[in-house]
Amino acid sequence: MSAASYDDQNVLAKILRGELPSHKVYEDDKTMVIMDIMPRGDGHVLVVPKAASRNILDIDLEDLSSLMATAQKMAQALIKAFGADGITLQQFSEAAGGQVIFHTHVHVIPRFDGVSLRPHTGDMADNDVLVANADKIRAALA
Repeated sequence: MSAASYDDQNVLAKILRGELPSHKVYEDDKTMVIMDIMPRGDGHVLVVPKAASRNILDIDLEDLSSLMATAQKMAQALIKAFGADGITLQQFSEAAGGQVIFHTHVHVIPRFDGVSLRPHTGDMADNDVLVANADKIRAALA
């Protein structure tokens, strides 16, 4: 495991503290769900534990359980909201594993038969599209 420590100035920690804006679609005592601003598919969300951890290698088991319970809840909501045929869950740990933001998070992406994931280009999605998709997800959760 990496010897690197948790950096509380990462973008997700700042979002959790309300220092940066996000399109929040769900929150409970242990987790928050926000729209991914560079979505690889319509409705792509990030499930974020509120407790500090870098990734799967150091997250507390209770926090991991809460994270995955929320990921399942979101998967079900995304199927309902977008009429998706399936779901892709992704979790990247450490730079070699593809992790870019070093606060544990799970990507939940609605999938459709015959439709590939969009490439991760670094381009931000249109804000109006993010707002509309967030509204669809909140409605599916209601």
